[in-house]
Amino acid sequence: MCGASCGWRDESLGFRLFPIAQRQELIEVCAVRSLAYGHHLPELGSTLAEPDEIDLHPATTVFLCRDKASGEAIGTMRIQTSAHGPLVLERSVALPARLQRSCRAEVTRLAVRVGADPLVKLCLMKASYLFCVAHRVRAMIIGARKESLIRNYRRLGFVDVFADDALRPLAHTGGLLHRILRFDVSGAERCWAQQNHPLYEFMVRTRHQDLQVDRHEGAPGDCADGVSACADPRAAAHGAWEEPRLAGPRLGLGLGLAGSV
Repeated sequence: MCGASCGWRDESLGFRLFPIAQRQELIEVCAVRSLAYGHHLPELGSTLAEPDEIDLHPATTVFLCRDKASGEAIGTMRIQTSAHGPLVLERSVALPARLQRSCRAEVTRLAVRVGADPLVKLCLMKASYLFCVAHRVRAMIIGARKESLIRNYRRLGFVDVFADDALRPLAHTGGLLHRILRFDVSGAERCWAQQNHPLYEFMVRTRHQDLQVDRHEGAPGDCADGVSACADPRAAAHGAWEEPRLAGPRLGLGLGLAGSV
């Protein structure tokens, strides 16, 4: 890596974010989910306290964020790719044919413990982007319920999958109504640069040694048909990044990103 001479920034975090590899880590993930979602949706708290079938799916990667000082689990998300078949969301929603033909990934169970560093939410989104770049995913799909959450996703570049403006029930969330959004992974870097997006430097040009996507060639979640044309391949290969201490409007763009089931 050429470091500062190529415009990279290297900064550290107060936490580590990584794919889980042990049963105990999955138990910690479920505890974070239960607390985060149970705070707003008590009926989901007990349900999310245990792993489900998607956690153990061969195309699923579950991420855990651990505070360096306390060792506590403070954030999590999971990503399922279409490498082994349709996404869990597709059990409830028929995606347009163009998306069904693409390598795609769904981000679910994004949760952050109350009182955690607000950068955790931003880093979870960055990790999902880097993961998709590394796995040659073309489209990221999410379901969101809250309008504030939807606005934050749109600021990052997510757009509606369907033009009818209708919310759709998702079985894996207990039938709750969601807006279905998609994100163009392969075109994201180009679009952020052209728009002078306030998170461009954070998402693309800053390395985080504490943020691990742990990609390697031929990993179980890889999609053979996808190509990331715009994301820097050096970034995807590096697999470890760091987070700038953003302030003002930059940080505000990520404050509402937790809360999607």
